[in-house]
Amino acid sequence: MLPKANRLRRNKDFRKVYEKGLRQKGPDLVLRAFSHPQKNSDRDKAQGRETAPPTRVGISIGKKVSKHAVVRNRVKRQIRAAMRALLPKIKPGWDLAIVVKTTAPCCNYHQILQQLEQLLAKAEVLDGH
Repeated sequence: MLPKANRLRRNKDFRKVYEKGLRQKGPDLVLRAFSHPQKNSDRDKAQGRETAPPTRVGISIGKKVSKHAVVRNRVKRQIRAAMRALLPKIKPGWDLAIVVKTTAPCCNYHQILQQLEQLLAKAEVLDGH
C-alpha cells in the first residue's frame, strides 16, 4: 500500500489529471501526469523555501481488463509495488493516474516496473530527466 499522502483518491482529482494532464502510452499501461503549482505558506516565503505537495498516484482499472476481481486486484498490487519502488525517484508535486489496458494481466512485476519507469521518464516526471 502506498502512504496515505501519496494516494490520489477523489474523483475531482482524477478528473483534473485526465483533463489537464499530459498522456504517455505504453503497451500495457497509460500514464496521465499533472503537475501542481507550488503552494507556499507565508513563513516558507519569508525563509526563502519553496515546498511542493507530495506526488500522488491513482490506478484506474476497468472490468474490460478482466471480469474477475482477483485478476484486477493482482495487477493493482503489482502497480502499487512498482510505484512504491519508484516514488523516491519522482519529483514532488505531481498527480499521476495510471490506466491499465486489457493486455496488462499477462505481465509480470518486472515488466510493469520497466514500463512505468519508461513512461515516467518520457513524461519527464523522474528526477534527473
